[in-house]
Amino acid sequence: MRMSRLASIVLALALPFSAAAQQITVSAAASLTDAFKELGTKFETGKPGATVRFNFAASGVLLQQISQGAPVDVFASADQETMNRAADQKLIDAATRKDFVTNSLVLIEPAKDGPGVKTLQDLTGPAVKKIAVGKTATVPVGRYTKEVLDHANLWAALEPKFVQADSVRQVLDYVGRGEAEAGFVYRTDAAIMGDKVKVVLTPSGHTPVTYPIAVVADSKEKALARDFIAFLSTDAAQQTLARFGFGKP
Repeated sequence: MRMSRLASIVLALALPFSAAAQQITVSAAASLTDAFKELGTKFETGKPGATVRFNFAASGVLLQQISQGAPVDVFASADQETMNRAADQKLIDAATRKDFVTNSLVLIEPAKDGPGVKTLQDLTGPAVKKIAVGKTATVPVGRYTKEVLDHANLWAALEPKFVQADSVRQVLDYVGRGEAEAGFVYRTDAAIMGDKVKVVLTPSGHTPVTYPIAVVADSKEKALARDFIAFLSTDAAQQTLARFGFGKP
């Protein structure tokens, strides 16, 4: 009898512990850092016992990590191309894939003592010595940038000025610290460093900036991962994303 009662106590203690141990890891594009940190807290508040851990980097880098077996439950990319590669490699559950926000590509310069760029053509002038761009192989903002400059027939002419960055946030830092006279980032990134950089142009000629998200195929917490993705479509989450400058999908 005492053993039975002891077993019941042990089971009762174990159940809440099991619930508390429910955790997902979300690998998300660097540009989502600030918004997702806030949303993670809100998601946890609405899901007692659930924990969300984040891993932020360039989308291509995150894909490499997932392909190498990193324990990830949700993948959020800043472009469709990277998510397409994830689908081709069967690294995501394709049925869970959805677009959840949009963004805009902008050209920035230092807020203080910038070169006064007004057009893309101005980037060819002597006042602009360095232009920060994302690495096209792994950083979606770099590919959007190449599309814009190719469309304007300027990529080859400007290439000697490029400072290659590992993420959109690194592009932002280069320009914010005055280590580059110009750089291409998302509007949401420029907004968080509005005291150090200013937007001088919103270029056209690139693929729409849409962000897809999906459950990772090897996730051990698929139900909670799906819940997180569903949460991003709620009014509360969309309002938070809008406050950080993201648009509706």
